[in-house]
Amino acid sequence: MRDFRERHQRTREFFQHRFDQVRRHLLTDQPVSESRRLLIGSYFTQEYALESAALFNPSMVWHPDQSDLPEGSRRFILSLRATGEGHISSITFRSGVINAQNLIHMDEPTRFVAAPELVLNSLYDKPLFQRKLNELGIDVALTQQMLASLADRFTLEQLENALRDFLRDNGPRRREIEPIGHTMVMLAKANYEIRFSPELSVSERIIFPSSPTETNGIEDARFVQFTHEDGRGCYYATYTAYDGRVTLPQMLETEDFLHFRVNTLNGQEVRNKGFALFPRMVNGQYAMLSRQDNENIYLMYSDVPYFWHSKQLIAKPTYPWEFIQLGNCGSPIETDAGWLVLTHGVGPMRRYCLGAFLLDRADPARVLGRLKAPLLEPNANEREGYVPNVVYSCGAQVHGGELIIPYAMADYASAFATVPVNEVLNAMSQP
Repeated sequence: MRDFRERHQRTREFFQHRFDQVRRHLLTDQPVSESRRLLIGSYFTQEYALESAALFNPSMVWHPDQSDLPEGSRRFILSLRATGEGHISSITFRSGVINAQNLIHMDEPTRFVAAPELVLNSLYDKPLFQRKLNELGIDVALTQQMLASLADRFTLEQLENALRDFLRDNGPRRREIEPIGHTMVMLAKANYEIRFSPELSVSERIIFPSSPTETNGIEDARFVQFTHEDGRGCYYATYTAYDGRVTLPQMLETEDFLHFRVNTLNGQEVRNKGFALFPRMVNGQYAMLSRQDNENIYLMYSDVPYFWHSKQLIAKPTYPWEFIQLGNCGSPIETDAGWLVLTHGVGPMRRYCLGAFLLDRADPARVLGRLKAPLLEPNANEREGYVPNVVYSCGAQVHGGELIIPYAMADYASAFATVPVNEVLNAMSQP
């Protein structure tokens, strides 16, 4: 306790929590002293440097709390990909204020960080869960039988109990049932909820891999402030879950950056990386940018934000600095001229640059203009780092007529670039 008290908050409570998680393995029912409980908990705890390798790929959204600010100023939240030991990535946050003159002030982060609590009584919607199982191509009739005893909303514990009872009653079919039951539990664990204490500052919150699909990292969250047709607002973030072998697109949802819901994305077009949701529904449907083939940008529509079945090609690599790969740099930004989309292009020597194009507001499949030259490219000071020759962003904002671009430089640190929106639009040529 003396060695680590100054390095962490609530160390005693955390050691006790770790002990509670492993106490079922004790070889005795005799009472255990507090000192021994804390010592056992410490043996199942380790320090981890979340940002030791890199702090990059930022995404910027306006903070849900805009109170007590001077006129013309706005408070923002910056999400970043933090990479540490073992190349495991998590989502970390920073906050700051941009004033009426577009000067940016970052809040000083504290020395501490805390993981959220997993919401153990998280409820699953039975029809939605069944639909996700159907998307995975699992025996529909059998899964319906296995879920028959559950209510329309159920917990993970209730699902595990129902599967255990079904297996007991259908013992001769064990070899058929067990793999399906395992998949159902894994799917449930990949759709979960987490909650932070309101006492934690923004920089003290960390979303660390929690589900089986995320064991090797949570990568490149693209946050967007979304407005529903009834006026209700929330924040979505598409990100890539990685288990060491397979990448899987998933989605976060929150209203306050304290309580998060995590959902898998489903459908035949949920493949590859780089999904970015539009900030509102378009023509009565959810709209998303994507890059299923690792080369081109597509537009997708859906009635619900978790299922995506079709796509339409809207942009291909055209200029030498983007010949290898073209992708988005976050959600489209709505302007009077149209949807402004920041892109990343990969060219010779795997050099990443940022570009931009403009989509029609009513018909985003229609490209109105496009930059022939990069909007931002790595300079001499930004080329050396964790991954050289890269500038990259996961989401920008417009403030006071300026485009505010948080971006990663050489995948090790992050910075800001600003440029008047009109200059970007005027530099575009017709496609």
